[in-house]
Amino acid sequence: MRIDVVSIFPEYLAPLELSLIGKARQDGLLDLRVHDLRDFTTDRHRTVDDTPYGGGAGMVMKPEPWAQALAAVADVSAEQPAAAGSAVAPRPVLIVPSPAGERFTQAAAQELAEEDRLVFACGRYEGIDERVMEWAQEHFTVRPMSLGDYVLNGGEVAVLAMVEAVGRLLPGVVGNPESLVEESHSDGLLEYPVYTKPSSWRDREVPAVLLSGNHGKIAQWRRHEQYRRTAERRPDLLAEFDAGKLPRADRTAFADLGYDVVDGRLRRRPDTAGEQN
Repeated sequence: MRIDVVSIFPEYLAPLELSLIGKARQDGLLDLRVHDLRDFTTDRHRTVDDTPYGGGAGMVMKPEPWAQALAAVADVSAEQPAAAGSAVAPRPVLIVPSPAGERFTQAAAQELAEEDRLVFACGRYEGIDERVMEWAQEHFTVRPMSLGDYVLNGGEVAVLAMVEAVGRLLPGVVGNPESLVEESHSDGLLEYPVYTKPSSWRDREVPAVLLSGNHGKIAQWRRHEQYRRTAERRPDLLAEFDAGKLPRADRTAFADLGYDVVDGRLRRRPDTAGEQN
C-alpha cells in the first residue's frame, strides 16, 4: 500500500517512522510519503490561507495549493478532470480529517486496508476551501472522516491514529495475526481483560480460570468478560450485536447483565436500564 500525507507541518508526522509502522516502511510493506503543502505555493511568503468569505473568525486554507499538491501526489491533472470512459487506475481514496466527517471505526480501517492508494489531507485553521473537495471528486474517492465528536487544531493527530489503525491491518505488519482477531472492536465488542506474571501482585490475584489450563473454560470466560465490559463501558455497541446464534451459556451471561435476546438482538430489560453507567 502507498500512503501520501499532505500537511503544513510535515515534522508532525515523524512518529510514523517509529514502532510497527516504521518497521513496515523499512521492510517495504508500506510506502508512506509526507509532503509539505507550502511546497505547492507560488508566492514568496508561501501563503496557504486567507480570510473567509462571509466573515467570521479564523482563516481558511486556499484552494490552489491544495489542488496542486493533491494532483502531484496522485499524478493527476490539477486543471483537467479525468476523461470519461478512459482506462485509468482505480481512484486513490482521499481522506480529509474533519469533525464534520463520518466516524472513523475499526470497520472503516478494515475497508481502507483493502485499498492500494490512500491520500490524507491535513487541514488547519477553519478548514480547507470546500471547492477543493468538489474538485477532488473528479480524481479521488473523497471520504471526510472524524475520530470523534470533538475538535482538534489540525488533521495531523487524526492522521497518526488512522494510519496506525489501517497500517497494522496490512499483511505482515503485526507479527502475530491472531492478535488482530481478538482485540477490541474486531467482533463488535470490547476486548477482555489480560494478565501476565506474577499470578499474585499486591494482594491481587489473576482469575483462577486463566491458571486452570482448561482452554474451553478460558475461552468462555474471556467471551463473557467481553460481554460484561462492553455492557459497562459501551452499551451502544450491543444494539448492533448479532445475538441470534448465541449458545445457552452466552445467553445466560447476557441475562445476568440485564439483557434478553429478542429476534436475534439484545434488548435491555426495563427494570435494569438504570443500573449501569
